[in-house]
Amino acid sequence: MAEDVANTEPLANGADTQPTIGLITQYVKDLSFENPNSPAVYQWTEQPNIDVQFNIGTERPADDVFEIVLRIEVNATTPAGTAFAADLSYAGLFGIRNVADEQIHPFLFAEAPRLLFPFARRVLADAVRDGGFPPLILDPIDFNGLYLQQLQAQAEAEQQGDQPVGHA
Repeated sequence: MAEDVANTEPLANGADTQPTIGLITQYVKDLSFENPNSPAVYQWTEQPNIDVQFNIGTERPADDVFEIVLRIEVNATTPAGTAFAADLSYAGLFGIRNVADEQIHPFLFAEAPRLLFPFARRVLADAVRDGGFPPLILDPIDFNGLYLQQLQAQAEAEQQGDQPVGHA
């Protein structure tokens, strides 16, 4: 019985058909930290209410290259005023080749942000600490679960849009 041997011959130029995804680089695209009530804020005794919002954006700067931007906005407020406000846009460039379009979208909006988040969280924690506050350590985010919830909500909205209007 003949053994199956993997073909180790190099492919002809341009014949690379294997799906490939790789992180090219990651970087701080924009970072803003405001401490509008200093130095009085350091005398406040109330714990601030911390509101965290995030958004994911994508661009395609070149063929087979996608930029994913994870934007995190944080506002810490008390009845006395704003303790601090931080706005971070943390980005990554990903090379994606030979991947089906229906697989690219979940990667861009679920997996890529999951890969970038720990680094963005560290940048944000350092900025808050450098602003004179305890480091802000954000809990991990389930980007895949959020992506699936968004798909489900979008499908339900589209389904409701197909219903005849004014009929019970």
